[in-house]
Amino acid sequence: MNFPQRFCLAFIAFFSVLFRRDCAERFQALRQTAQSPALAHAGNEAAGGDEAGATKATGAQPGKDALHLLAILQREGRLIDFLQENIAGFADADIGAAARAVHAGCKKALDTYLPLTPVRTEAEGSEVVVEADAARGSVTLTGNLAGEAPFRGQLCHRGWKVTEVKLPEVAAGKDLSIVAPAEVELS
Repeated sequence: MNFPQRFCLAFIAFFSVLFRRDCAERFQALRQTAQSPALAHAGNEAAGGDEAGATKATGAQPGKDALHLLAILQREGRLIDFLQENIAGFADADIGAAARAVHAGCKKALDTYLPLTPVRTEAEGSEVVVEADAARGSVTLTGNLAGEAPFRGQLCHRGWKVTEVKLPEVAAGKDLSIVAPAEVELS
């Protein structure tokens, strides 16, 4: 699975875990299973290598690209601050103003580090034809799925694909699990 696919999966998983208790519980159970040394070793042998040993030897951190991107979204758009805030007591206008600032910063980060382009160029709502090869990954078919390709239907969402990954280099020895350091103002 390449980085853009892992990023999309991580983004979906993040919000699923954040807003769905059942997903959070399943993810926690999966994490606990994956942290079992015997299972981790067996999984690495099945994959044909000793990734755990390679990670320790090189000092690499699991999920480093995702953590690095999360830190960039925090730095540019204060995404984590916004998502961690309990917004229940705020007026819709205040939430909208905050979302506008988060949107601008996060869009700038994506445009800079992970430029995106639509998967389909047609306008949403237009009639489109989906060939067999497109239906295998770049297009999700919904509705009445009968017959063989090519399929005809209405474009509900154009989709997005990353055209280039331009994440900056990470300083050696940086703990990427710190996606937003604490700030202390000295007097």
